[in-house]
Amino acid sequence: MNEITVKIKCGIEEFYKILENKGFSVHHIFSMDDTYFIPNTLDIDKLSTREILKKAVLVREVVGKTSGKVRRIITFKIKNYDEKGNILSQKSINCDIFEIENAKELLSAMGYKEIMNIKENDTVYEKDGFEIAVKEIVNGDNLIEIETDKSGSLNTVDKIIKKINEIGIPIYTDSYFVKKAEIELNKVLGR
Repeated sequence: MNEITVKIKCGIEEFYKILENKGFSVHHIFSMDDTYFIPNTLDIDKLSTREILKKAVLVREVVGKTSGKVRRIITFKIKNYDEKGNILSQKSINCDIFEIENAKELLSAMGYKEIMNIKENDTVYEKDGFEIAVKEIVNGDNLIEIETDKSGSLNTVDKIIKKINEIGIPIYTDSYFVKKAEIELNKVLGR
């Protein structure tokens, strides 16, 4: 899977109008509530934010606003970075669960502690099979995320970047790999 995440330069409502004026339409809407857990044994004062997150397990609830479906999962993400911090590849290991609170209790019993919670509202826009997920992070940045698999025509990060730049939407182009969890964890840790 290839992915880029970029900060939006304008207000969220203005951004929605810009996408719609460029022929994009709402494909689906959902919210995510992610609670991050790390092992109690981690000495977070001696680790970088990224090193801490590499050990994190998420308890996630996804609520489909357009579908009405709810998915609850425990997730462990594996990301490989280059020397600049760009994501070269990533995958998630997911396990469906029935109850969020039970999953949190299980992780606590296994020696994990809650370190942060990130809530977001996502609106996925689509045009000609190309999807842009607009992410409104509660008390955070407004971002867009584009994910594609390696079998499609946008099978490299460079091709995704070229495509998003061709669309001409107001985004910051200084980083195509904004890491929302790192930003939010740095706030929690006062870094």
